[in-house]
Amino acid sequence: MESYGQLAARLAIDLAAVSVLTFAVYYPRHRRRDLVPAYLALNVALFSVVAALARVGEGGGMALGFGLFGVLSIIRLRSDSIQHEEVAYYFTTLVLGLLCALPHLPLAVAGGLAALLLLVIHVADHPRLLAGTRRAVITLDVVHSGEDALRADLTRRLGEPLTWTVKQVDFVRDLMVVDVRFRVPELSAGTERTTRTAPAADAAAQPTPRPRTIPRPHASAKETV
Repeated sequence: MESYGQLAARLAIDLAAVSVLTFAVYYPRHRRRDLVPAYLALNVALFSVVAALARVGEGGGMALGFGLFGVLSIIRLRSDSIQHEEVAYYFTTLVLGLLCALPHLPLAVAGGLAALLLLVIHVADHPRLLAGTRRAVITLDVVHSGEDALRADLTRRLGEPLTWTVKQVDFVRDLMVVDVRFRVPELSAGTERTTRTAPAADAAAQPTPRPRTIPRPHASAKETV
């Protein structure tokens, strides 16, 4: 059984790793403050459970296995509110807490594996990696009968479609719901559109001249009589 000093060192490695993951990698890229305490609390909670179960004696291995199964089974990740990259951060947080809390794993190995996880998630979720590819779920106001017509419509609306999946077709309301992966148009096209619309914007920004009003002469008292 390891000493309290070793446990404190493992906790320090875990807190440093999850802080780098949360405050240096995740939050500057995704800006979701509501998930920051979730990541931190989940990591520290899993570390505490694993460290406590590892100190129960000879039956610690079986207790540790059942305890981890119970902890992981209560975690529910809903795909409609959490994106897939955020699910990756969830599991990285879990693995960091698990690695750092294992009692028989050397500190150097735990620190090296934690650094490897941070490096992988930093590179895999880098904004410059596959920056020209986007995903969108759109609702079209027309039902296309052929793939060529659908591709032309998606190209006109979004850009070059790479692949798509038709999720819903409503013939009553004449609607289509499409999950599409597409490539963002080149910056030159956006620059050209901006240059064309610039004169109109400048003309609209110029003040409209007011019409000159000519004062009408007032009749004197003698003329009125």
